[in-house]
Amino acid sequence: METIFQSIEILSKEKGIDPQIVLDAVKDAMLIAARKHYRTNEDYVAEMDAKTGAIQLYSVKKAAEPVIDAVHEMTLAEAKRINPEAEIGSEIRIQKSTEALGRISAQTAKQVIFQKVREAERETVFNEYSGRTGELVNCTIKRVEGPDYILDLGKTEAKLPKKEQSRLESYSVSDRVRCVIKLVDKSSKGPGVLVSRAAPELVMRLFEQEVPEIYDGTVTIKGCAREAGERTKIAVQSRDRDVDSVGACVGMKGMRVQSIIRELRGEKIDIIEYSDDPVGFATHALSPAKVSRISIVNPIEKHMEVIVDDSQLSLAIGKKGQNVRLAAKLLGWKIDIKSEEEKRQEVESQMAALVAPGAPVSVLIEYGLAENLVERLLETGVGTIEKLGGMTPEQLEEIQGVGPEMVQRILDAVNAYYSQFEEQAPEGAGEAEAEPVAAAPPAASEPVPEPALGDEVEAGAAVPATEAAGEAALEIAPPGGGEEPVPAETSETGEQFGTIEDADSPTHNQSESVGPEEGRHQ
Repeated sequence: METIFQSIEILSKEKGIDPQIVLDAVKDAMLIAARKHYRTNEDYVAEMDAKTGAIQLYSVKKAAEPVIDAVHEMTLAEAKRINPEAEIGSEIRIQKSTEALGRISAQTAKQVIFQKVREAERETVFNEYSGRTGELVNCTIKRVEGPDYILDLGKTEAKLPKKEQSRLESYSVSDRVRCVIKLVDKSSKGPGVLVSRAAPELVMRLFEQEVPEIYDGTVTIKGCAREAGERTKIAVQSRDRDVDSVGACVGMKGMRVQSIIRELRGEKIDIIEYSDDPVGFATHALSPAKVSRISIVNPIEKHMEVIVDDSQLSLAIGKKGQNVRLAAKLLGWKIDIKSEEEKRQEVESQMAALVAPGAPVSVLIEYGLAENLVERLLETGVGTIEKLGGMTPEQLEEIQGVGPEMVQRILDAVNAYYSQFEEQAPEGAGEAEAEPVAAAPPAASEPVPEPALGDEVEAGAAVPATEAAGEAALEIAPPGGGEEPVPAETSETGEQFGTIEDADSPTHNQSESVGPEEGRHQ
């Protein structure tokens, strides 16, 4: 039995656990094997002799008078035969032979010992590594299990799964690698420690080792976003005004950052200066692209819009959107990138929507359309008069409850609505234009006789035209009677002519050229 005691000590040293835990596991295994062998419900106790290391097995009974439970109790006379000092209520231990335990019982004991030792080992590993999450550790590749690697940490094993590996890296058995502790789990079936080569913490720990300014706290790492094997963006800030944070991380001739790039097998690293201003930080984070301007869309939801030159759009987005994705992850903001042309088109469409929004269907109530019919049109999604006017009678009849009579009412109301613009069009062209048009034909065609003195003249267009013609004649050939012409009316008429004729085409051209400028300005 001395060999068992020695085996317990050796196992405890190998697994790094307390020998008492292993000893308790052996005792529990002996008790389970005893119950399985003797097939009784007796209470058993296992003890180890400190001198010889032998494990003794006892069944425990109490001295009682009278005996009610023969399995757990014995008479006082029987108890005194084993222990002369026994009294009622005393516990009596009866030694059992461990040699009687068979092979099956021994196998059961072995399994129990292994299970207890594994549980104790997991508890020890969890207590040691649970507080070291994110720490950089040196490992050795112990074996390969499919796409995963099993690493040797010294006291325990660690697992490097496929998703935590960089696509640029592959290892062989006995290779030394540096990883960060990602997770510690004592309930998993395999190794309880999970390490990573793809986590952003790996780049941060490597910079802390390579850059003394980061180690002593002069330069701090404010954030890191990484896509393993592709690109990493790391934001740094200096607490000393005389220390350049980016230059300290790059090192002389790039020696510091190059050593980290070699460790990461050629992964690209962007070192960015941190800024408390999200606009300035975004400008740095989107490098190497040059940003034209940035506008905050929603500061609460952290949403910003970035405008870049058309030639910088692909560079700002990056390969498969990688550059803007890493920048958004580093900032913690949602970023929308648009080119100058896209922004201009967006602003123009918004301006056009503001200029011509479309009249609502409810306006047609003023032109004789029933309210219930308007509500039915709104329920079917016809919200504007423009959309209603573009529908054919067949499409209108497809609306539930709309018959041919209602279709005619709708058409009449729409025509009445648009006819107001046709009536207003001549007035909108200018009242001053109507006067010279009426005055010009009499001069070119037949002369219009002036009414004689005392004649009654009906109110109509002939009188204003004649008066207008007379005023024009007065301006050209003033009468010899010395009456002065009416320069004010003539001058005013002439000015109105010039303004309308000069404004027709230039006004239209001016609206086309101003639109893009307004869009770009906004």
